Amino acid sequence: MAETENAPGAQEFIPPQADTIEELRTASAGCRGCELYRDASQTVFGRGDESARMVLVGEQPGDMEDQKGLPFVGPAGRLLRKAVDDAGIDPGHIYLTNAVKHFRFELRGKRRIHQTPDRVHITACRPWLVAEFARLHPEIVVVLGATAAKALLGPTFRVTKQRGELMPWPAAAQHPEDFARVPVDSAGKVADAPDARLLATIHPSAVLRADNQDVAYDGLVKDLKVAARALR
Repeated sequence: MAETENAPGAQEFIPPQADTIEELRTASAGCRGCELYRDASQTVFGRGDESARMVLVGEQPGDMEDQKGLPFVGPAGRLLRKAVDDAGIDPGHIYLTNAVKHFRFELRGKRRIHQTPDRVHITACRPWLVAEFARLHPEIVVVLGATAAKALLGPTFRVTKQRGELMPWPAAAQHPEDFARVPVDSAGKVADAPDARLLATIHPSAVLRADNQDVAYDGLVKDLKVAARALR
């Protein structure tokens, strides 16, 4: 555990001159910012159009995402795609990523069982999120679940209390200055990030775990519809 507490963080692995998401994705493969890289198969970076109007931030990759190297391709991802469709959101206008880029799990026999990332993992990986947002210009950010909320909004934010509520972005962020300036060119020129909004909701995996999945799913779609209306 001592090694985990002394995680160096991702910052030293992020190339300062990276202009594109693809350059960040390539660099992330070598991240050793915390110990999770040792057991995970690979780094799972975000995917989608850099000009996407909506960015969805989840917790971490799961077992299938770890194997395929893509976010939201497992059961929770399939449910999220259905919810996005049912909310009337164009999937071509979204960018998907996670607060933590490596799969944290424990072995039970041959099965790899999801473990929620600790604060140290969220903190160590946060520079990747900051770097991603510097190259994205969404109109709305959707935070999926508690881990993503802690990464962007701080440890005191409670999804259960403020889900479905539109908030200003990046003003609502913990350390909004991290997201307030974005690069304009490769020479290092920066400008103010365009004002956007943020909405928090449950993670699709919470729907899969719910006692009443229909009710939980309807709540997720309802929240996503609020986000969809914010795009118009």
